[in-house]
Amino acid sequence: MSTAAYPFSAIVGHDQLRLALVLCAVRPEIGGVLIRGEKGTAKSTAVRALATVLEQVDVGSRLVELPIGATEDRVVGSLDLQKVLRDGEHAFSPGLLARAHGGVLYVDEVNLLHDHLVDVMLDAAAMGRVHIERDGVSHSHDSRFVLIGTMNPEEGELRPQLLDRFGLTVEVHASRDVPVRSEVIRQRLAYEADPAGFAARYAAQDSELAARISAARARVADVVLPDAELTRIAALCAAFDVDGMRADIVVARTAMAHAAWRGAQAGASEATGDISVAEEDIRVAAELALPHRRRRDPFDDPGIDPAQLDEALAASAPAADGGGDPEPDPDPPGGGGKSGDVPSEQPVPQSNSSSAPRPAAPPSATFRTRKLTVPGVGEGTPGRRSRARNRSGAVITATDTPEQGHGLHLFATVLAAAGSGRLRPQPDDIRRAVRVGREGNLVIFVVDASGSMAARDRMAAVSGAALSLLRDAYQRRDKVAVITFRQDGARVLLPPTASAHIASRRLTRFDTGGTTPLAQGLLAARDIVVRERVRDRHRRPLVVVLTDGRATGGPDPLGRSRSAARRLVAEKAAAVVVDCETSYVRLGLAADLAQHLEAPLLQLGQLRADHLAQAVRRAA
Repeated sequence: MSTAAYPFSAIVGHDQLRLALVLCAVRPEIGGVLIRGEKGTAKSTAVRALATVLEQVDVGSRLVELPIGATEDRVVGSLDLQKVLRDGEHAFSPGLLARAHGGVLYVDEVNLLHDHLVDVMLDAAAMGRVHIERDGVSHSHDSRFVLIGTMNPEEGELRPQLLDRFGLTVEVHASRDVPVRSEVIRQRLAYEADPAGFAARYAAQDSELAARISAARARVADVVLPDAELTRIAALCAAFDVDGMRADIVVARTAMAHAAWRGAQAGASEATGDISVAEEDIRVAAELALPHRRRRDPFDDPGIDPAQLDEALAASAPAADGGGDPEPDPDPPGGGGKSGDVPSEQPVPQSNSSSAPRPAAPPSATFRTRKLTVPGVGEGTPGRRSRARNRSGAVITATDTPEQGHGLHLFATVLAAAGSGRLRPQPDDIRRAVRVGREGNLVIFVVDASGSMAARDRMAAVSGAALSLLRDAYQRRDKVAVITFRQDGARVLLPPTASAHIASRRLTRFDTGGTTPLAQGLLAARDIVVRERVRDRHRRPLVVVLTDGRATGGPDPLGRSRSAARRLVAEKAAAVVVDCETSYVRLGLAADLAQHLEAPLLQLGQLRADHLAQAVRRAA
């Protein structure tokens, strides 16, 4: 016996989230909603509640959930092998995008889904149609749906290119207002005590909502977007310096959907009853469509300042006489530095004591780093770092073992049938494609923050290098962890995550100074390797140690560091040592550490991707 869904009208708070969902239901061409927020903020509840409302709008509307482990075949469809083998005819078996037609496609933890699958879904959401060319079969079908993705930013970010493809984004947080939190508890307990009765109490409100969505859908095509307001939208997007034209189009579509939704008659003709887009529609659209498009860098803070939006709307307002285009402000409202700058609020250290903790110096400028890889061929999640056998690589051969292949190898299948003297392949003739591509890794940064590294310029260089490596890890689809060691132990500054934004904030705000417990830093890295292997045995670790190699504090610190290095090697963790020693008299301790870690040694300057080119230029 199924449990009644939680009513949409019973959701407490989250006004912006509910509005964004409704607007995309009114006009799915907006491109879907990405809901970002911490766990336990009713993201999934809101999505399923909306699907229940839409069942009253469209007969046959359904909620289709896309699981994280879904393959491309399951999402877009695939060749129907049974019909091919049995009847000898090309036939296509539709996937989840076909099932979602006319309903809601819901992707929980969309940030953990592989990029190419996100691209496929967003293309379908924007065009309302899926076109497939694969395995010699060409097929297309309608796929018009409301796309909704949810994610917890702490578990990783979507690339800016993919963020831009989502029409709207909403940030949700648990309210800090006690009465609101109390009402949430009260409503949830009432629902759990009697789901059917609770849903019945809100049935009339949900039915009214469904009728209003239906009416808004019917009139959205008749909404008028005056030239003056169209120009305002263009000026607003230019003022916020968003890339491309997708933002302008999404804002226009959303503003028109909002005008239809509110049934506004501002500026409408009495004779025709036309609905026109007004400033309030554009403001709502901008609040939902622009914040995530301002992020050009994984280190940028998300969101949009309401005061900046007010300023931009005022500056882009049409002239009183209706003539002339407003001049966009050449700088984004509110000023500020370049989006790629890494902020730092750390004061200059005042204490000269090597044992007193002090904040790290502001990081030096980031740069493009050389690619560090894990040796061998893995089987991890598709990414862009180390070689691996996975579904995203190029085909290198075929196999008759299904577990070792990804997708049908058509030629090898036909060849196997021919070799057996059969004109038509049988199930045991099927061959799978073996692909080798790239994987993402678990990259663990172990950063020396002790007194030996505490010179301001040196620490700034180390922090800048760590941030550069972190940016590289984000681009290559890695999970990252950050460990610092100083004084009497190691600190896990950031447990393994895919969120470069959170990691960068932690890396710019840590204490330095004191002794150098190198062994504890290495052992902390080993502990993370062991724990993460239980969670994902295919994701291989890469430990990047940024240190000058010194080890101080306690008896035989160097011997303990060597022992810790050997224990890390025993866990089959690949490592790279970045030598941060800058003194004229070099002790070579980092090289000794690299030897015990069985790791390559790089000087700090050699991290730059253009290091070789610079060396050649210097020689010339």
